[in-house]
Amino acid sequence: MKHLVILGGGYGGVNIIQNLIEQNLPEDLYITVIDRNPYHSVKTEFYTIAAGTSADKDVRMDFPEHDKVSYVYAEITKIDTANQQIILQGRSEPVHYDYLIIALGCEDNYHGVEGAAEYTESIQTFNRARHTGTAIGNLKAYGKATIVGAGLSGIEVAAEIRESRPDLNIRLLDRGQTVLKAFERKIQNYVEDWFIKNDVEVIHGANVDYVEKDGVCNNGICYVNDVTIWTAGVRPNYLARELPLEKDDQEKIVINEFYQVPEEPHIYVVGDCASSEHSPSAQLARQQGEQIADILAAVLNGEKPKKPGKIKLKGTLGSLGSSEGFGEMMSQSMVGYIPRLAKSGVLWLNNRH
Repeated sequence: MKHLVILGGGYGGVNIIQNLIEQNLPEDLYITVIDRNPYHSVKTEFYTIAAGTSADKDVRMDFPEHDKVSYVYAEITKIDTANQQIILQGRSEPVHYDYLIIALGCEDNYHGVEGAAEYTESIQTFNRARHTGTAIGNLKAYGKATIVGAGLSGIEVAAEIRESRPDLNIRLLDRGQTVLKAFERKIQNYVEDWFIKNDVEVIHGANVDYVEKDGVCNNGICYVNDVTIWTAGVRPNYLARELPLEKDDQEKIVINEFYQVPEEPHIYVVGDCASSEHSPSAQLARQQGEQIADILAAVLNGEKPKKPGKIKLKGTLGSLGSSEGFGEMMSQSMVGYIPRLAKSGVLWLNNRH
């Protein structure tokens, strides 16, 4: 029997499962998926959980079912590549593998800022997004919330909280001189204007010195604060970072053109843990997952896999509450209702698929 183990049921892991089970798989293959949750989480919508504008059931889906696929719901404590086994919390017996896919996603990168890990909320996992939503929901009238980081996640969190809680005082700390520095000026200006009109304070040139339980200190100025949400960068999951494998300068695992670890070709890496020319995104993980499924199907059937084509990302969409948004698609910048509608449509299509 050949045993394929997939670590993580996120965008990359689920797309691998969905595409792999449609292939002509060997009779002696069985697949085990290990995830902490008994469902696939729609991570791109976690900001709505943090703001309290969506229910849990709106941002989760059932895993694909197939007679060759089984699921184990547990926390992973170690990936033992030397013995080809996965150690799970609370279980005495490890899970052995012949082929392994690392699809563990990312976690917050605190950049060494004192107190950030202890005193900030997060949207990087379902559990932490729920905790953030409770913290925001429990704030008294005119409470103070600070979001650290003005990339896509920070923008969506700040805007969604504003729509959810018009009474709150919301501050956004932006390290650059404009929000969304990866986007074109048209989008940056639109988002900046939206925050002005909706009374969200944006502080540019931010450099957080440290975070305390009741405040955040930036460039020597300490702001009294009720809730601080960290959206200032991510890094690969710690389990991937701990592996004795070659990493790039962003701590991602170096892979070859077939998504294999060169020194361990039976190990594949997808999404936020894999070294790539592209920035981490759900869209990237999905496309990589489709390619890995084709590669694995060939390998498992004793065939030579075809070299995968170049990844072509279709663009990025973001929301400003429920009725406005922004995005870049087909090299075109869009703002207003249309990109927000497009984002909802993409989400609906992905959920239906």
